[in-house]
Amino acid sequence: MSLTDEERRELEELLPHYPDRRAAADSALRALQRRRRWLSDESLADLGEFLGMSVAELDSLATFANMLFRQPVGRHVVLLCDSFACWSLGYDGLRAEVEARLGVATGGTTPDGRFTLLPIVCLGACDRGPAMMVDADLHGPVAPGGVGAILEDYA
Repeated sequence: MSLTDEERRELEELLPHYPDRRAAADSALRALQRRRRWLSDESLADLGEFLGMSVAELDSLATFANMLFRQPVGRHVVLLCDSFACWSLGYDGLRAEVEARLGVATGGTTPDGRFTLLPIVCLGACDRGPAMMVDADLHGPVAPGGVGAILEDYA
């Protein structure tokens, strides 16, 4: 597989905002992930050819950056903040409720492929802990009793 015409157009639109093609790598990875849902080795090869970068260079960036996924994920990604602030404000109860509602442990994807549950070190919402993010939507503070209503919005 190579970049589609639509992907190529979107990536070309990013380039004028950067001094060179390589500088656009992070934004390009995120744009490609929005279209493909995760970044396979093939996706990195396609993007590397476009940007003039190696797969290894793109992989090092993709595995360093938050919210870039190198393995398949569900249609919706649920991120649970496990920072000290959220942990001290009730992370354990929130995690247990989300795992029970989804029927998967942290790190898992529901059998229907709808949700992937992942930990994240910090969502930057210490004043709203315990916090969780579904896709790009931040929720917090979240009491275990509020998990069902949040997840239903993405069902």
